[in-house]
Amino acid sequence: MRLLGPAGLAICVLTGLVTSQPAPAADVVLITTEEAKLPPPKGAIAMSARGVTRGPKVQLVPPAGAIRSPVRLQLKFQTYGGSTIDVDAVQATYLRTPNVDLTPRIKPFVNATGIDVPAAELPPGDHMVRIDIKDSDGRAATANFVLKVEP
Repeated sequence: MRLLGPAGLAICVLTGLVTSQPAPAADVVLITTEEAKLPPPKGAIAMSARGVTRGPKVQLVPPAGAIRSPVRLQLKFQTYGGSTIDVDAVQATYLRTPNVDLTPRIKPFVNATGIDVPAAELPPGDHMVRIDIKDSDGRAATANFVLKVEP
């Protein structure tokens, strides 16, 4: 085994021989101004979360006070019966016409316990977002919530 000095390590990093996951960006544009101008879906209604199920749950952690951009977006996942969240199955959708897939924007902030975006940029207005998750037992859950962002 040969040890690399600082110059050798720098070359490995620059050429991609040493890999690590990049740290998530501090500010993430979750919804653009152009996307916010898209028309809302026709007949959009809030879904009821009633019923007995052992499937996973999604809960929005409400920010303290009025929501202004950038905002810390936090969601908590809850599982039952020893199952875990399939982080690769987590999807986020901005409900507009047409819908906007937010999944690539939140993916770096998803883990088995939830989603934590420290600084999500959103334009002022009401933004309806849907989160779809699955657990390791294949049970699915969906949560819709509205982010009311003040100017």
